[in-house]
Amino acid sequence: MEQRNLGHTGMRVSVLGFGGSEIGFEQTSQSDVDRLLNAAMDAGLNVIDTAAFYPDSEKKIGAAIASRRSEVFLFTKCGHPGNDDPQYWTASALARSIDQSLSDLRTDQLDLVQLHSCGESILRKGEAIEALQRARDAGKTRFIGYSGEGSAAMYAVECGAFATLQTSVNIADQSSIETTLPKAAAAGMGVIAKRPIANAAWKTGRKPVSAYHHVYWDRLQELNYDFLRDGLNDSISIALRFTLAQPGVATAIVGTTKPDRWKHNAALLDVGPLDPALIERIRAKWNSVASKDWTGQI
Repeated sequence: MEQRNLGHTGMRVSVLGFGGSEIGFEQTSQSDVDRLLNAAMDAGLNVIDTAAFYPDSEKKIGAAIASRRSEVFLFTKCGHPGNDDPQYWTASALARSIDQSLSDLRTDQLDLVQLHSCGESILRKGEAIEALQRARDAGKTRFIGYSGEGSAAMYAVECGAFATLQTSVNIADQSSIETTLPKAAAAGMGVIAKRPIANAAWKTGRKPVSAYHHVYWDRLQELNYDFLRDGLNDSISIALRFTLAQPGVATAIVGTTKPDRWKHNAALLDVGPLDPALIERIRAKWNSVASKDWTGQI
């Protein structure tokens, strides 16, 4: 598994990381999480990204990797994504969240703690950023970062407080390619791509049941990429390699509940980098079709 530098952090991360959302929200069994993560680590995974907001995800991950903690970079997030109610972003609330994450993940120190998609107004107040800085200074995390989109992500890049940016970038979500990604890369920030395969919203050929996937489904109907009519493996491989080709992207976080799926996704990268001509065609299609309200999805 290829590894890349995560900005100036000094971490050499696998280009494919594991995201802990699905195992929490879909109530995956501990035995399946154990099998999934240990097999993925055996195959070269060294990045696990989760969040306090994902039900039981941290506890399941902590139990699964307890004996192998030193083999992975462990990232989490604190706060309440998409909700700027001040109660979720006070220094005391964030400090409690970080301490609980350390306990649930069974570790004395995290490699990265990120603010979980708070708005620009919360960032500008400074209290949330300072809470993470205090956790870093206390040795509870090595680095701090921001996970989010739009103007908040731009502020996070430009304020200079964060070592990393986690943001949506994929074939159906390309706004960051022209806005935050170049600036983050220029600033030496590590870039973590979330939703790197656009939730594979096209995989069944029908509009997904989950509303979480509807925005990407609707966009993809208009984008009408020809490669999405190829086999599912080929189309997912193209989508994933497109994301990994974007400036500054060090690792792409993919979630799954299926014990063998991460290894399967990793194998889709074996064909090597995506043809630059195809990357240009995907970008050109986006530029010709995307409307101004096609912003990054939290």
